[in-house]
Amino acid sequence: MADPVVAYIGLGANLGDLAATLRAALAALAALPDTELQGVSGAWRSAPVEAGGPDYLNAVARLRTALAPEALLDALQAIELAHGRERPYLNAPRTLDLDLLLYAEQRLDTPRLSLPHPRLHQRAFVLRPLLELAPALAAPGLGALAAYLPGLAGQRIERLDLALLP
Repeated sequence: MADPVVAYIGLGANLGDLAATLRAALAALAALPDTELQGVSGAWRSAPVEAGGPDYLNAVARLRTALAPEALLDALQAIELAHGRERPYLNAPRTLDLDLLLYAEQRLDTPRLSLPHPRLHQRAFVLRPLLELAPALAAPGLGALAAYLPGLAGQRIERLDLALLP
């Protein structure tokens, strides 16, 4: 088994019971083998970016995991499918979206997986909850992520008073 690393997962949903779906997804993340759920940001409501449909409920989770990046991606996609995720077209509304944002300091670019997530620094719905969880976080190839916040001021996002963990 590999040594555990810290990974950050973006969670989002804009179809169905959003809060219940994110809570169930967090429980599923906590139940992954060789993985510990170490923290979760608050809940954030955001407008869809480059898409239509209802607003999203977003959060970011911090995991400590010994799963390899591809195995973690497989697990995330299995959790999405268990929650009715369909991919009819690019940026379609979704019951659940789980994105592997960061995996330790690893950089990776394959047809299945890019690390860090290629647009994490361009999306307020990722960056705001991520920095709430880890304010001084830096990403390989990007540097300090807080430096990207001013450029995202035009993206509508709102912190909600909603607990995602019991």
